[in-house]
Amino acid sequence: MAVRDELPEWAVRLRAERELRGWGRTRLAREMLKEAEPYTLPTLKSIVGSIKGHETGRHKPDDPYLPLYRKVLGLDKEVFASVEMPLAALALPALTPDPDLYERITKTIDEPRRVDLETIEWLERCLAEHRRAEDTMGGRPLMPVVRAQFATVADLARGVRGASGDRLVSMVAQYAQFLAWMCQDSGDLAAALVWYDRSHSWAMEAGDAALAATTLNMRAHLAWSIGDPQRCVRLAEASRWHDGRTSLGIQGMAAQMAARGQAQMGQGQQARSLLGQAEELIRKAAEHPEAEPSWMYFYDEDWFLMQRGMAELELGDGHRAVPFLERGLAGLAGSYRRDRAWFGACLAHAHALAGEAEAATETALNVAPDAVAVNAYAVRDLHKVVGLLDRMRAPGARALQEALPQAS
Repeated sequence: MAVRDELPEWAVRLRAERELRGWGRTRLAREMLKEAEPYTLPTLKSIVGSIKGHETGRHKPDDPYLPLYRKVLGLDKEVFASVEMPLAALALPALTPDPDLYERITKTIDEPRRVDLETIEWLERCLAEHRRAEDTMGGRPLMPVVRAQFATVADLARGVRGASGDRLVSMVAQYAQFLAWMCQDSGDLAAALVWYDRSHSWAMEAGDAALAATTLNMRAHLAWSIGDPQRCVRLAEASRWHDGRTSLGIQGMAAQMAARGQAQMGQGQQARSLLGQAEELIRKAAEHPEAEPSWMYFYDEDWFLMQRGMAELELGDGHRAVPFLERGLAGLAGSYRRDRAWFGACLAHAHALAGEAEAATETALNVAPDAVAVNAYAVRDLHKVVGLLDRMRAPGARALQEALPQAS
């Protein structure tokens, strides 16, 4: 569905919550009248009309409707975050607009046709900063903020045409891709798939081949994560259909994802050949970082080394995996807390496969606190390390098990 036809999320939730209770709009209006104190409400007919306007997205609810919707329907405050604030954001100093820009942003939300280049650039900066915040804190605390931002930007995209409209639709696609990633990282794979599909659709609508290809690469990553290597390879190959209109880094990511799928199928020769292609593409991409889209900020040669290590881990070769993972982690900044937990768990796993019990234990215990805090997938892999250490009768197995939550 095109973004200009998409209802705001708060409007969808309002109607869904009412219908879930089997209520018509008149029944909801009566329930609100019962809870009206200390507010003064208009006539029943007027309330019904307001509810209809809110559910169809024609009007944004304000007081007294906001608190009454929360009270009667039990909705969380976050549902209406994009209604109550011009744009939700964490307390990051880099995101604070000056008073003039803040006023313009506020007016833009009310009248989307007033959107200007400076407002769009500030919104893009918000997304970039939140991506980097997610690297450190994980997706769970960011999800309500990003969902509210998505709703606001989607509202703007409905009201703007021309080049600014295309840029806003592309931004909506980027928000959807980011939401998909956070859903995947939190284990909500069904929601992740829906958001990836929406992101790809909006990227195509905006004519953004780079983002469309990236979304296919991320869907390939999702397929790999659930043990579906054939789909992983097919999606990575589909991403390459956009070659010629995408960056070298995105093409390298596609080759690397296809390699990961081949490795998961035990096809070592094909996997290593694809990794060689990916390495060459990424080396060339590093020569011109300005040609890469903003969301590829993390994808460099150190990160790729860790991908090589993961492929060797899939192929069951811990000895070959260890040096790739160690070199990559040595170049990974401390701000990538979530990724350091994941690749650290992979390194511990590789040490264990190589029969290096002491190194596996030390590495695993070092990353366990961050894994527990921000990376459930890393925790899952560390439980595999516990099993390997147990089979080696290594004394560190018990200490590691006690450092992790109970396996589900």
